[in-house]
Amino acid sequence: MDLRKLKTLIDLVETSGIAELEIQEGEERVRITRTSASSQPMFIHAPAPPPALAAVPAAVAVAEPAAPVAEEAHVVKSPMVGTFYRAASPGASPFVEVGDTVAQGDTLCIVEAMKLMNEIEADASGTIKAILVENGQPVEFGQPLFLLG
Repeated sequence: MDLRKLKTLIDLVETSGIAELEIQEGEERVRITRTSASSQPMFIHAPAPPPALAAVPAAVAVAEPAAPVAEEAHVVKSPMVGTFYRAASPGASPFVEVGDTVAQGDTLCIVEAMKLMNEIEADASGTIKAILVENGQPVEFGQPLFLLG
């Protein structure tokens, strides 16, 4: 199934209000599930536990608020749901680092979706100002991945 068809199906799920869509074409099968914002994990800042409770794990620290996007920055967004990888393989060098200059069409990262490795290319030329996702983290359709200046 090509990327345009997947994007159309994802848009259909987002706009229709349905919770899940599963389609099979020959041997290819796609399942798109919509999650609500309330099901996202919450991060809570908790003080260190007293010494008597040191064995109890502390809550996850508060995530830092996202930096505001500068007016002149171009945002490269994920074209699909999947897992974000900065390099072609676990031991390889990342495709790009902050400060690197990229041309339109250069590979920036890989998003793994349904066991397929999809190279995400720069849709504009510029300098990498920020990498907004950690290696190995899940990404959503339309989620900002990079800021180009």
